[in-house]
Amino acid sequence: MAKAKILFIEDEPALQKTLAEFLRGHGYRVISALDGEIGLRLAKSERPDLVLLDLILPRRHGLEVMKAMHADPKLASIPIIVLSNVESSESVEQAVELGAKAYLVKTSYTLDEVLEKVKGILEKAP
Repeated sequence: MAKAKILFIEDEPALQKTLAEFLRGHGYRVISALDGEIGLRLAKSERPDLVLLDLILPRRHGLEVMKAMHADPKLASIPIIVLSNVESSESVEQAVELGAKAYLVKTSYTLDEVLEKVKGILEKAP
Protein backbone atom coordinates (compact mmCIF):
# COMPACT_ATOMS: atom_id res chain seq x y z
CA MET A 1 0.00 0.00 0.00
CA ALA A 2 1.38 3.40 -1.01
CA LYS A 3 2.12 5.84 1.74
CA ALA A 4 0.53 9.24 1.90
CA LYS A 5 1.20 12.19 -0.38
CA ILE A 6 2.62 15.19 1.50
CA LEU A 7 2.78 18.75 0.21
CA PHE A 8 5.69 20.61 1.79
CA ILE A 9 5.50 24.40 1.42
CA GLU A 10 8.82 25.85 2.56
CA ASP A 11 10.93 28.67 1.11
CA GLU A 12 14.27 27.55 2.54
CA PRO A 13 15.67 25.21 -0.15
CA ALA A 14 18.10 23.35 2.13
CA LEU A 15 15.42 22.49 4.70
CA GLN A 16 12.93 21.65 1.98
CA LYS A 17 15.36 19.25 0.33
CA THR A 18 16.50 17.64 3.59
CA LEU A 19 13.04 17.00 5.02
CA ALA A 20 11.54 15.97 1.66
CA GLU A 21 14.31 13.41 1.12
CA PHE A 22 13.92 12.17 4.71
CA LEU A 23 10.16 11.67 4.25
CA ARG A 24 10.67 10.00 0.86
CA GLY A 25 13.14 7.67 2.54
CA HIS A 26 10.25 6.58 4.78
CA GLY A 27 8.02 5.87 1.79
CA TYR A 28 6.03 9.10 1.56
CA ARG A 29 5.39 10.86 -1.72
CA VAL A 30 6.48 14.47 -1.30
CA ILE A 31 5.56 17.42 -3.49
CA SER A 32 7.37 20.67 -2.72
CA ALA A 33 6.66 24.36 -3.23
CA LEU A 34 8.95 27.29 -2.47
CA ASP A 35 6.17 29.87 -1.99
CA GLY A 36 2.62 30.08 -0.73
CA GLU A 37 1.03 30.82 -4.10
CA ILE A 38 2.49 27.73 -5.78
CA GLY A 39 1.76 25.71 -2.66
CA LEU A 40 -1.92 26.62 -2.77
CA ARG A 41 -2.10 25.75 -6.47
CA LEU A 42 -0.47 22.38 -5.78
CA ALA A 43 -2.89 21.73 -2.91
CA LYS A 44 -5.77 22.22 -5.36
CA SER A 45 -4.28 20.14 -8.18
CA GLU A 46 -2.59 17.35 -6.20
CA ARG A 47 -4.97 16.93 -3.25
CA PRO A 48 -2.29 15.85 -0.77
CA ASP A 49 -3.07 13.75 2.28
CA LEU A 50 -1.23 16.24 4.51
CA VAL A 51 0.39 19.67 4.20
CA LEU A 52 3.58 20.72 5.98
CA LEU A 53 3.48 24.51 5.92
CA ASP A 54 5.90 27.27 6.81
CA LEU A 55 4.31 30.59 7.78
CA ILE A 56 6.80 33.15 6.48
CA LEU A 57 6.64 32.57 2.73
CA PRO A 58 7.05 34.68 -0.40
CA ARG A 59 3.97 35.60 -2.46
CA ARG A 60 1.42 34.33 0.07
CA HIS A 61 1.84 34.03 3.84
CA GLY A 62 1.24 30.61 5.36
CA LEU A 63 -1.79 31.83 7.32
CA GLU A 64 -3.30 33.10 4.04
CA VAL A 65 -2.72 29.67 2.51
CA MET A 66 -4.50 28.12 5.49
CA LYS A 67 -7.44 30.55 5.16
CA ALA A 68 -7.80 29.74 1.46
CA MET A 69 -7.66 26.00 2.12
CA HIS A 70 -10.12 26.29 5.00
CA ALA A 71 -12.57 28.17 2.73
CA ASP A 72 -12.38 25.57 -0.06
CA PRO A 73 -14.61 22.54 0.66
CA LYS A 74 -12.31 20.31 -1.40
CA LEU A 75 -9.25 21.30 0.69
CA ALA A 76 -10.72 22.05 4.12
CA SER A 77 -10.32 18.50 5.44
CA ILE A 78 -6.63 18.16 4.53
CA PRO A 79 -4.62 18.13 7.78
CA ILE A 80 -1.97 20.85 8.10
CA ILE A 81 1.14 20.82 10.24
CA VAL A 82 2.71 24.24 10.63
CA LEU A 83 6.50 24.01 10.65
CA SER A 84 7.87 27.48 11.30
CA ASN A 85 10.41 29.53 13.21
CA VAL A 86 7.66 31.93 14.31
CA GLU A 87 7.15 31.24 18.00
CA SER A 88 4.59 33.90 18.92
CA SER A 89 1.52 32.70 20.77
CA GLU A 90 -0.58 34.83 18.41
CA SER A 91 0.67 32.89 15.37
CA VAL A 92 0.08 29.58 17.12
CA GLU A 93 -3.48 30.63 18.06
CA GLN A 94 -4.23 31.81 14.52
CA ALA A 95 -2.91 28.59 13.01
CA VAL A 96 -4.91 26.43 15.41
CA GLU A 97 -8.06 28.49 14.75
CA LEU A 98 -7.54 27.85 11.03
CA GLY A 99 -7.34 24.12 11.65
CA ALA A 100 -3.65 23.31 12.11
CA LYS A 101 -3.33 19.84 13.61
CA ALA A 102 0.10 20.71 15.02
CA TYR A 103 2.41 23.70 15.29
CA LEU A 104 6.09 22.80 15.33
CA VAL A 105 8.91 25.29 15.82
CA LYS A 106 11.63 24.21 13.38
CA THR A 107 14.53 24.62 15.78
CA SER A 108 12.82 22.52 18.46
CA TYR A 109 12.16 19.33 16.48
CA THR A 110 14.37 16.68 14.93
CA LEU A 111 13.53 15.04 11.60
CA ASP A 112 12.44 11.92 13.51
CA GLU A 113 10.08 13.95 15.68
CA VAL A 114 8.55 15.61 12.62
CA LEU A 115 8.11 12.15 11.08
CA GLU A 116 6.36 10.87 14.21
CA LYS A 117 4.00 13.86 14.16
CA VAL A 118 3.24 13.27 10.47
CA LYS A 119 2.54 9.56 11.13
CA GLY A 120 0.32 10.33 14.11
CA ILE A 121 -1.79 12.88 12.26
CA LEU A 122 -2.15 10.71 9.15
CA GLU A 123 -3.29 7.78 11.30
CA LYS A 124 -6.09 9.95 12.71
CA ALA A 125 -7.11 11.35 9.30
CA PRO A 126 -10.36 10.05 7.78
